[in-house]
Amino acid sequence: MQNNYSPLRKAPNAPLDPTTQAYAELQAAFEHYNRMLFDGKLPHCLITMQREKRTYGYFSRRRFVHTVDQRSTDEIAINPSYFAVVPLLEILQTIVHEMVHAWQAHFGNPSRPGYHNQEWADKMEAIGLMPSSNGKPGGARTGQKMADYPIPGGAFLVASDELLTSNFKISWCDRFPPEEAAASRPTSSAAALGAGLTGILEPVAGNRSNRIKFRCPVCAAQAWGKPTLLLICGNSDCDLAHLVPTS
Repeated sequence: MQNNYSPLRKAPNAPLDPTTQAYAELQAAFEHYNRMLFDGKLPHCLITMQREKRTYGYFSRRRFVHTVDQRSTDEIAINPSYFAVVPLLEILQTIVHEMVHAWQAHFGNPSRPGYHNQEWADKMEAIGLMPSSNGKPGGARTGQKMADYPIPGGAFLVASDELLTSNFKISWCDRFPPEEAAASRPTSSAAALGAGLTGILEPVAGNRSNRIKFRCPVCAAQAWGKPTLLLICGNSDCDLAHLVPTS
């Protein structure tokens, strides 16, 4: 019997299945930042979701091989465990952080596995993310375990603002994030925002009908909360800027 199934053959206006929707959003973010921050030069890779403990994401060179023509491709893995407890901007930081590893693997000179060297740090800073061992100003720019934070006015925030104003979102998040996720955020090959926000961070699971989105006018960090809340950004570079409602 001939199998005529096609994942693209859907009724008009039918919602995407969860797998297609979740991975299409990550792919859309990759393509946007590739165009805006890397001149479209990064080769495509296989984006996966992996629950590596205390790690937001990782890059693995030539991790997959095609079973027919033997082509290989890299992997960028993102940990979905944290989607419900960190700002959307921080998820995007993780994607770009790993894209810099991809850039270095193809166009630079990586050091030993897992080590973030000077070349990687310089590229991060050039595209608008400041590498920091603790995710805050003053942290070491290189090392085995690294985080980062957005540079105000830098290319990453400019590109992110364009993406977020196009109604980009991460639609699916874990209903049961790890207990340590909210208390302490990972730094191993991860992106830490370095900004403390009062209120409930986006994305959040559950009913949002009584919440609206707020955004910092300086670093673009986002939060969800009741319309009556007065929120300020804890990023030291934002000088306690008030978050403004966006929805």
